[in-house]
Amino acid sequence: MVDRFSVNFSVLSIALDTLVLAFVVWASRFVRVAAQTWPLIERWVQPLAGPEPLPWFLVLALPVVWVLIMWNMAVYDGRKNLRVVDEFTALTLSALLAGIALAGMLYLTYRQMSRFQFVLIMTMGYAALLTWRIPARLLYRRYRQAAGKIRRVLIAGAGPVGRQVAETLEEHADYLTLLGFVDDDPQKQALSEVLGSLDDLRALVQDLQIDDVVFALPLRAYARLNQAVWNLHDLPVHIWIVPDYFQWTLHHAEVAEFGGLPMLDVRASALSRGQRIVKRIFDIVVASVVLVPLLPVMALIALAIWLDDGPPVLLRQTRVGENNRLFTMYKFRTMVKNAEALRHLVERVDEQGNLIHKHPDDPRVTRVGRFLRRWSLDELPQLFNVLKGDMSLVGPRPELPYLVEKYKPWQRKRFAVPQGITGWWQIHGRSDKPMHLHTEDDLYYIQNYSLWLDIKILIRTFWVVLRGKGAY
Repeated sequence: MVDRFSVNFSVLSIALDTLVLAFVVWASRFVRVAAQTWPLIERWVQPLAGPEPLPWFLVLALPVVWVLIMWNMAVYDGRKNLRVVDEFTALTLSALLAGIALAGMLYLTYRQMSRFQFVLIMTMGYAALLTWRIPARLLYRRYRQAAGKIRRVLIAGAGPVGRQVAETLEEHADYLTLLGFVDDDPQKQALSEVLGSLDDLRALVQDLQIDDVVFALPLRAYARLNQAVWNLHDLPVHIWIVPDYFQWTLHHAEVAEFGGLPMLDVRASALSRGQRIVKRIFDIVVASVVLVPLLPVMALIALAIWLDDGPPVLLRQTRVGENNRLFTMYKFRTMVKNAEALRHLVERVDEQGNLIHKHPDDPRVTRVGRFLRRWSLDELPQLFNVLKGDMSLVGPRPELPYLVEKYKPWQRKRFAVPQGITGWWQIHGRSDKPMHLHTEDDLYYIQNYSLWLDIKILIRTFWVVLRGKGAY
């Protein structure tokens, strides 16, 4: 695995972060006094005659706790956070978790610190941690380029797997440079980027001073793998093997222990454990906060449905969730009671043989239902699905089982993450783009997942709903 920086730099970063945060905690006393004269601040804080001393254990403990949280969030792992956006995302999540942890610690140990001073510490600390990393990244990049420390890579296999590896490596051009491919296929050897066959691999490694060889061969060519690796055993080159699991797996794959043995899990979640924990905390907090003011609204909606078409008010539908698990999804009923029996009125097959099951003038939709769909109010009961853990606030929409049965294998990758109330597909088309025909949007979300992407989607969903485009 590529290291963005050395172990020594990791140790230096830990030491520097600890010192910087300790200084921030100490200096916050003076900033607190100076800030009380600011026009926007003076009316909200109690004036102090001078800086109030802090116990020394706090000056030491607060930075240590913060640094430990950054350690657990892999901020100091040189094998991760190759891109600046990944590092700063990890740093931001660490700051949020540190704020929660430090607030709890102060509540139990030292309540005399004002809330304003605590906010100052968190804000100044986060800014300081970001500030020194920006020039450090620029200087380290220049150092690597000047010292010729860009790793030279050769890929064995110019097929789909090798091309996918190449696309991924291009995202880390500051640390890696791809010199080309080798492949035994005569047709591929005609391409300019293919430098030869597997028999030429040893000579190419020596002539081009290759640092890393990535074997991305299809299963049918694995008989050649052992010989090719053996031919390189005495050369100072790193050897990586990408298993051709893409034709087996519909999800993410990772090495994990099963019964004490390391094995390749080809149905692992597309999200890391840390991402899942953060996503789940975010879902619970936001759903709980939003439900409180929405409960009276939901009661009025239920009454309107009852008066318009009688009970039941809720529609309980079996949907396909994460990893193809079936669950019961809740919605406000917007169609007549025998809507399933009338499904043939709106279903059609398009020119490509895809089943279309939504129609803007669906005769099964009730008067109240049309209003609820226009403003997406029928989706509100799914907040309870979120609290139960069946769904997430953001993710691919859970699909009906009979539609999933018609999915092509690659489309099932959308079930690799928790299904959501809203998602990347909804803010780019809603019902104008049937979910089973636009799985590419869901795969984009899965491949680019972050907490900030979830927040961005939620904000954009609000404006999409107000426009009402594609809602039926």
